[in-house]
Parts: sequence; C-alpha cells; structure tokens
Amino acid sequence: MAVDVRPAVLVHRPRGDVAAFMFDPGNDLRWTGGITASTPAQPGPLVAGATVERTARFLGRTFTYGYVVTRHEPDRLVELKVDRPFPMLIRYELEDAADGTRVAIHAAGNPGRFFALATPLMTRQVRRSIAADLERLRACLEA
Repeated sequence: MAVDVRPAVLVHRPRGDVAAFMFDPGNDLRWTGGITASTPAQPGPLVAGATVERTARFLGRTFTYGYVVTRHEPDRLVELKVDRPFPMLIRYELEDAADGTRVAIHAAGNPGRFFALATPLMTRQVRRSIAADLERLRACLEA
C-alpha cells in the first residue's frame, strides 16, 4: 500500500506571487508545519538540481532529511525527491483560477517495511499535515 495524497487550496493572489513565496526555501518556516530548520545549499528560489536540508518533527519524531528538486517549471511546478521519513515525490502545483491561484501539493511514496503496517495512519497524517501547510500558505499570502 502506498501513500498518495493531493490536498489543494485557492489562494487569492496571482500565480507569480504564490510561486515567488512558495518556491523560496527561505519562507519554509513561515508556512511548512513541523519544520524547525530549512537550509538550502544555494540561495534563491527552487530550480532543478537545487537541494535543501530540513529538520522536522513528524509522528512524534525529530529527524533531518534532504530533498532535491527533480523538476521545475517557473511559476507552475516544483517536484521534490524526499528520502525521509520514507522515499516520496512531492509536487508543488500551481494553476490559474478565476479568483487567484489553485495550489496543490501532491505527495506520493511507499513507506516500505518499517511503516508498512501504519500506511493508512501515515496517509491520514500526511494529508492532514499538507492541508494545514496549505492553509498557512494561504494565510501568509492573503494577509
């Protein structure tokens, strides 16, 4: 069984504004819950090949993990390959909407042996966590 979630939210701002904020790891601590540190290897927005190291709390555990940007479409999409807490692909997806920008985060991965029995719980937790991140993102951008 795999984790595959795609929460979305409408942000009442132009897509370029949302991308400039969301695709800049310097803003991670403002909108990404559970993150206590975010250290990009290079300054500036996320582009293909960029790497970031984060420290996070998830399911009661603190751990450090890295991600690499595997795909980037300016103002539209960033795809991240994450190794912990289990291997996942995470996509930040932006689409124009009548009243702003539709923002989705698609997270998919296979928890493997260690988390296999807890996959349904993991799926709910990942969905809940991402939905809360999107609400924080909206609050930051609409303030």
